[in-house]
Amino acid sequence: MNRLYNSMEPRVMDDDMLKLAVGEQGPQEEAGRLAKQEGVLFKDVLSLRLDFQNILCIDNLWQFENLRKLQLDNNIIERIQGLENLTQLVWLDLSFNNIEAIEGLDTLVNLEDLSLSNNRISKIDSLDALVKLQVLSLGNNQIGNMMNIIYLRRFKCLRTLSLSGNPMAEAEDYKMFICAYLPDLVYLDFRRIDDHVKELAETKHQYSIDELRHRETLMQARLEEEQARQEELEEHKAAFVEHLNGSFLFDSMYAEDTEGNKLSSLPGVSELLEKELGVVTHDRSPDLEDCDRERHHLRAEAHRLAVAVPPAVGVTVMTVSNLSTIREESEVPSIEKKITECGEDVAELFNVLMTLEMQLVEQLEETINMFERNIIDLVGLFVENVQSLMAQCRDLENHHHEKLLEISINTLEKIVKGELDEDLPDDVRALFVDKDTIVNAVGASHDIHLLKIDNREDELVTRVNSWCTHLVDKIHTDEIMRNRKRVKEINQYIDHTQGELDNLECGDMID
Repeated sequence: MNRLYNSMEPRVMDDDMLKLAVGEQGPQEEAGRLAKQEGVLFKDVLSLRLDFQNILCIDNLWQFENLRKLQLDNNIIERIQGLENLTQLVWLDLSFNNIEAIEGLDTLVNLEDLSLSNNRISKIDSLDALVKLQVLSLGNNQIGNMMNIIYLRRFKCLRTLSLSGNPMAEAEDYKMFICAYLPDLVYLDFRRIDDHVKELAETKHQYSIDELRHRETLMQARLEEEQARQEELEEHKAAFVEHLNGSFLFDSMYAEDTEGNKLSSLPGVSELLEKELGVVTHDRSPDLEDCDRERHHLRAEAHRLAVAVPPAVGVTVMTVSNLSTIREESEVPSIEKKITECGEDVAELFNVLMTLEMQLVEQLEETINMFERNIIDLVGLFVENVQSLMAQCRDLENHHHEKLLEISINTLEKIVKGELDEDLPDDVRALFVDKDTIVNAVGASHDIHLLKIDNREDELVTRVNSWCTHLVDKIHTDEIMRNRKRVKEINQYIDHTQGELDNLECGDMID
C-alpha cells in the first residue's frame, strides 16, 4: 500500500485547525479580506479539505451542518466517527488512512460518492443508510470474500465501483461475478463495462442469479408486510387502540395464566378457544371501529386548532405623522403644532392597538372554550365506546369461563368413572383431584383474564384523558403567551415612537 508518512506527531482536529483550513480555502484577495474581518461561520462552509494533516481522530465537525464535500485522505485515521451531524454530505474521501471497519455513516443519507481506498477494510457492510450512493471506491484493502458483492445489490443507484488491489480481485471469476450480480454497474475499477461482458456474465451465473432474485423477492415482500404492520400499529397507537384488532389482548390473558394453559389441553377446549379467538380477531368489533373513527376525529380537530391561525379582527394601523416632515419645518409654531399632533397620533394608536388586542383575546377565549367543550365531549364518547368494547370482552370471558368450568367438571366426572378416552398430561391430570381443586383452577384463570381486560381499559382511558388534559392546557398556555408577546410588542413600538418624538422635541428646544 502506497502511503506518504511524515515525521509529524498525530494531530487533533481542534477549532484552530478548522479555522485555519476554512481561512486558507475560503475567498481570496478583497473577498478574503472581508471574510476574515467579518468571520466565516462553520455552518456556511460547503467544502472542506483536511488531507495530509496527520489527523488521528475525526472530531469537532458538528458545526459544519451544511457541508457537502469533505476531504480527509492521507491521514492516520483509525475509525470513522464524528460525522453524525454532516447529514448534507454528498462527497467523502477517507482514502489512505488506517481504517479497519466501515462504521459511523448511518446519518449520511445524502452521500453519493464515498472513497475508502487504501485502508485495512476486510468486509463491506454498514452502508445501509447510503441509499443515494453512486460511487464507491474500496481499492487496495483486505477484502477477500466474493460474497461481499451480494451486499452491494441493495444500492440501486450504484454505478461506479473500485475493488482492484483486494485479494478478491485476484480470483479468476472476479469481473464476471461482479458484472452478473451488479447488472446496473457502469464502471468497474475505472473501466467501462462492455455490454457483451454483461451478457456473458449473466448467462454464466443465470441459475444462481435467478435463485438470488427469488430470495430477494420473498424478503422484499416480508419487509413490505412488516412495514405495513408497523404503519398500522403506529396509526393505532396514535388512536390509543393498538393491539385491539388482533389476538394480542387474547394472547396476553394466557401469557401468565399457568392453570389456563394446562386446561386448554382438555377435550373440547381448543375448539372453544378457536371460536372465541375468531370472534375477537376476525369479526372486528363495531365499537372498535367507532373508537378508531372518533379518535382520529379528535386528533384532526386538535391539530386544526393547534396549527391554524385563529380568525382575528382586521387591524388597521394608524399612520403616525412622519417625523422627517417635522425636521423639515423651520418655523417654531409649526414644529410645535406637528409635534403635538404626532403625540396625539401615538396615544390614539396605542389605544386602538390595545383595543383590538382585547377584542382578539375575547374572540380566542370564546373559540378555545368552545373547542374545549367539544373535545371533552368527543373524548367522553370515545371512552364510552372503549368501555362498551371492554364490556363485550368481559362477556366473552364470562361465557368462556362458564364453558370451561362445564368442560372441566365433565372431565372430572369421566376421570372418576374411568370413562375418559384421551390421555392427559401429568400436570393437567394433577388438577383433577376433586371438584374444589378444579373449580379453583378455573376461577384463578378467569380472574387473570378479567384483570388483563381491566388493566387494558384503565390504560386506554387514562392515556386519552391525559392527552386531552395536556392538549387543553397547552392551548390555554399558548394563548396566554401569545397575548403577553403581543402586548409587549405594542408597548415596545409605542415606546420607540414616543422616544423618537421626545428626542426630536428636546433637539428643537436646544436649537
